[in-house]
Amino acid sequence: MDIFFLGTGAGVPAKPRNVTAIALKLLEERGAIWLFDCGEATQHQILHTSIKPRRIEKIFITHLHGDHIYGLPGLLSSRSFQGGESEVVVYGPKGLKEYIQISLAISQTYLKYPLSIVEIEQGTVFEDDEFKVEAELLEHGIPSYGYRVTEKDRPGTLLADKLLEDGIKPGPIYKKIKEKEPVELEDGRIIDPHHYIGPDQKGRVLAILGDTRKCEAAVRLADNADLLIHEATFSAGEEQLAYDYFHSTTTQAAEIAARANVSMLCLTHISSRYDRSDWRTLEKEAKELFPNTVISEDFKEIHIEAKKEQIH
Repeated sequence: MDIFFLGTGAGVPAKPRNVTAIALKLLEERGAIWLFDCGEATQHQILHTSIKPRRIEKIFITHLHGDHIYGLPGLLSSRSFQGGESEVVVYGPKGLKEYIQISLAISQTYLKYPLSIVEIEQGTVFEDDEFKVEAELLEHGIPSYGYRVTEKDRPGTLLADKLLEDGIKPGPIYKKIKEKEPVELEDGRIIDPHHYIGPDQKGRVLAILGDTRKCEAAVRLADNADLLIHEATFSAGEEQLAYDYFHSTTTQAAEIAARANVSMLCLTHISSRYDRSDWRTLEKEAKELFPNTVISEDFKEIHIEAKKEQIH
């Protein structure tokens, strides 16, 4: 589970930071990449990485401001030209379907892969055996969502060494034990599979929020998350400006992280008014309230470690 920042700026593209796009790399988990927002020139940013557009399986849009969606038509089109054949599902607020359909229709773009567009409401927007994605409205000038991505708890590993120690040789029996089926051996022994399976591994949780004021919905989405990605458009002391423009400051993001008891906070959506020499100051402002804070940069990658604590 790796987070890769393709764009981390607010409003308009700038030399140090392109506009918002975040890739969640799930290559080991499902051989796929999920994209969160797709600002202008996202596909150009991808050219400087190892990310393959054909691996993009899902795109989650937080809101319909241009700096979060202007890259969508180009990316979807290029993916088709580059040989992408698997389905892409795009999730986002009402109006997203019209935006994509009109953009593709007027440009006479015909995709060679199935495209589904899901206009979401609050609640669970996707769920399968591995992951659950929930969305909740934040506080912004237009409907803006935050997403909570929950990796489902994974079954424990088969303790093969212990099986061998007890004289149980490899074979179809191992599969039955892994599936937690009671097994009778040739010598009459009844095997309790739970003795030979390690404890379940608790899944990881990631919260990626769209543009927002400091709000209670952010706390709920980030509750006990391993990583919270929160906008920090403005520096500490600019709370009134942040409120007026429906955004947050560095310290407000840190307050949300502390209240939600997250493991790590990453600041993004940084205004172009702050140049490189200011970035460490912005990070320091948040760290004073929430020490485990980092500031995002284009092409920065964060690995979310598997949880060490286990379910008993």
